[in-house]
Amino acid sequence: MDIIPLPAFRDNYIWLVREGDQALVVDPGDAGPVLGYLAAEGLKLAAILVTHHHADHVGGLARLRQACTAPVYGPFNEAIEGVDHPVGDGDTVGIDALGLTFDVLDVPGHTAGHVAYVCRSASPPILFCGDTLFSAGCGRLFEGTPAQLAQSLARLVALPDDTAVYCTHEYTLSNLAFARVAEPHNPERDAYAEHCVALRNAGRPTLPSSIGHEKAINPFLRCSQPGIIDAVTAHTGQRPADALACLAALREWKNVF
Repeated sequence: MDIIPLPAFRDNYIWLVREGDQALVVDPGDAGPVLGYLAAEGLKLAAILVTHHHADHVGGLARLRQACTAPVYGPFNEAIEGVDHPVGDGDTVGIDALGLTFDVLDVPGHTAGHVAYVCRSASPPILFCGDTLFSAGCGRLFEGTPAQLAQSLARLVALPDDTAVYCTHEYTLSNLAFARVAEPHNPERDAYAEHCVALRNAGRPTLPSSIGHEKAINPFLRCSQPGIIDAVTAHTGQRPADALACLAALREWKNVF
């Protein structure tokens, strides 16, 4: 099994999973890169997974549905034209053509109905998390609350450390720039930043990351760390009462960084 990043727009990745002559895609905001790759590689599209309703994640659905008959799985409580298999927390999605089964997790915050897909049987496990978790960052709160985001991130952090994290934007370097300010002393984060700069200079994605790695370098997963609490206090002039308040302040800070 191979997982291929198909670049789209300025910084999106449409993830394509291929096994033999079968493929599935995740969050196809643009049909062009998908159809081009399928044709060039002689692949058949077996399924489409959608995490949330934003246009850069679903804009290619109409054209893909015209070109093939693949089922489209997406969150049941978001109005997404083209989703014919609505899913929610606790559901499973079996892609028989690729021999894969995904568990569906509700992870609201970025949007009200955002879901993630976890394939626990893969080695390592695979997480398609849309815009909820980024490498060294997390999604902006458009429709949800800080409490929802905190709960969603906690669900993802509870996955095995070796779980491969496939988010849908190449935001890593900008997130790391903020992470340096939010947690000034983190040698593992600094080493990761050097690694990511080298990857981007070579024209390669910084993704996937892993849950274990994100726990070590991602400030939004480290809101109980004294260094982050001190940085938030210095920025806002008020010490956060708890980890949730720290996360909320950190997300607001990142919005204007």
